[in-house]
Amino acid sequence: MSEDKQPSNMDVTVELQSTITCPECGHRETETMPTDNCQFYYECMGCGVLLRPNPGDCCVYCSFGTVPCPPTQEARQKGNSSASCCES
Repeated sequence: MSEDKQPSNMDVTVELQSTITCPECGHRETETMPTDNCQFYYECMGCGVLLRPNPGDCCVYCSFGTVPCPPTQEARQKGNSSASCCES
């Protein structure tokens, strides 16, 4: 198994690397997503703007990343498109 994927149970594999693209300047940065909390803010390494999730998204990875957050990936693989990393 590659370093950027982690099994969360027998049927689901999540990708932990996501590339965030800043909507202001277009800078792209590959980050390792947290698996234990929601990342609501992200400071662009290119222009310094503070990114926040778009309305309806749970975190910056779901709004600006190439891969959604791990809980959203798990939920989609299980057929539940409404789950998010911010749910308790």
